[in-house]
Amino acid sequence: MGKSEFISAVAEKTDMNKTQAAAAVDAVLETITESLRNGEEVQFTGFGKFSVKNRPARQGINPQTKEKIQIAASKVPKFSAGSQLKEAVK
Repeated sequence: MGKSEFISAVAEKTDMNKTQAAAAVDAVLETITESLRNGEEVQFTGFGKFSVKNRPARQGINPQTKEKIQIAASKVPKFSAGSQLKEAVK
């Protein structure tokens, strides 16, 4: 399901038009992104938790040249599914 299909589904379930649903979806995604950027977690009980994971610097290997390279430390978004979501997917 792509974003446009997702917006259509939200519009259908909430009796919003697609423009309102798109604004709502965009607002939710923007709020989650801003929270993660500020180092905060976003948790929806039963659904899951969005957080930021710190990846330490590490040494890697260039697969073409087999040369060792240094990979910089980074922050990556992480999602952990909640119990209700896990149960629904089973």
